[in-house]
Amino acid sequence: MPVLTEVELSLMMKKSIALRWFVSLILVATWAIWAATGHLPFLRLAYAVLFLLLVSGLWSLVLGRGIEVRREARLLRASVGDVFEERFEVSVTTWPGCPWVEVLNQSSLPGAAGSRLLTRIGRGEKRFYIARTLLTRRGAYPLGPTVVSTGDPFGLFPVEKRFPPAETLVVLPMTFPIAEFPPPAGLVPGGRAVHVRTTDVTPHATGIREYIPGDPMKRIHWPATARRGRFMVKEFEQDPQADIWLFVDARREVHVAGKDVAIAGAGNEMFFWHRPKVALACDTFEYALSAAASLAQHFLRDRRSVGLACSTARFTVLPAERGDRQLGKVMETLAFLEPDGVMSLLGLVAMQAKFLPPGTGVVLITPSTDPELLLVVEDLLRRYLRPVAVLLDAASFGAPAQDLSAIVDALASRSVPVCTLAYGDSLSTHLSLAAVYFQRSYGSMSYKFEK
Repeated sequence: MPVLTEVELSLMMKKSIALRWFVSLILVATWAIWAATGHLPFLRLAYAVLFLLLVSGLWSLVLGRGIEVRREARLLRASVGDVFEERFEVSVTTWPGCPWVEVLNQSSLPGAAGSRLLTRIGRGEKRFYIARTLLTRRGAYPLGPTVVSTGDPFGLFPVEKRFPPAETLVVLPMTFPIAEFPPPAGLVPGGRAVHVRTTDVTPHATGIREYIPGDPMKRIHWPATARRGRFMVKEFEQDPQADIWLFVDARREVHVAGKDVAIAGAGNEMFFWHRPKVALACDTFEYALSAAASLAQHFLRDRRSVGLACSTARFTVLPAERGDRQLGKVMETLAFLEPDGVMSLLGLVAMQAKFLPPGTGVVLITPSTDPELLLVVEDLLRRYLRPVAVLLDAASFGAPAQDLSAIVDALASRSVPVCTLAYGDSLSTHLSLAAVYFQRSYGSMSYKFEK
């Protein structure tokens, strides 16, 4: 099945219009010659051309009402680098069938596949095919509209039918597996556990309640059961672990985007042999979001509570929670963020840090080398929080050269773990640092590092 582009379909439409004018010119010419000479062959030819035009027009009119297109996708959530599969189904319900059908996928999804040319579809027949698209950009993309062009066998009267999009595909940021990352110690604010009930069995039993059908037998408290004469089960609370907060700098003036490298061989048939490797775009904001998504995935799978704060055109905050549901919320939030903020990282931290309990781990993700970053770290340290910095080397993305080593040394002198990322670096390698477990005494400003 040939794959058509929008330009090719436009050229075909122009050719059909030119052909229709040519046939109409033949009709007028033969009629004029018969009127001038009276020869019957010219009259018969004029009637034949007129009959051809009428039949072709009627055929196209009927086909335009009897053709339908359906699009189905198994998954509407995918990540950058995945292959998105979509099933197209074209059906014809009118007689005498459809000699040709042009399907044009007008989705805004970059590199969207699905445009096809189908031929000889009979009445009541259905044709389907699978379109595969390599996802290279995050965001939300409607699956459509879909434009179907058909007509008579001679192509004199093409008909277009437009089907609006019925579903939307959400492309999540690309994530990378992280082996280790410097986490904060499990500090309990005020020496008290966090009172959040859980269905898991933990070392923190908080009380008993009556047995409910479905409770596991290992949770039955037998002494209380014997005293009360009915089954009683133990209740537990979550382990007191420090939360993790991700602060993403989204100011437009600190981010820079360079020129991307085109993916070679990105055709629909490529997936039968190999899948091209998708690299992150040459954009500091894309690297920042991918790092945030990878860290969120790493800590949530480690059963930590993770929160997110970012100031784009709107102030975005996700409260710290744990579990797969929180991972989905973080990923979908990151998929829609844009580097259009005006609030500085210092302002973002000042607004949110006052709500964080002492001992919380704070990951700062920014390409900025402004000394203001040191003020952010000092503010976090005064609040007894545990900062970790992920710095993006903006010069490697095409920005003017910056003195990145100076800010790294200044952070290291404050005992703040630092991770630097440049364009082309593997996030799995550069974020999977040798774990640095650091402890802080609340009575002093000193840090202790252990490997």
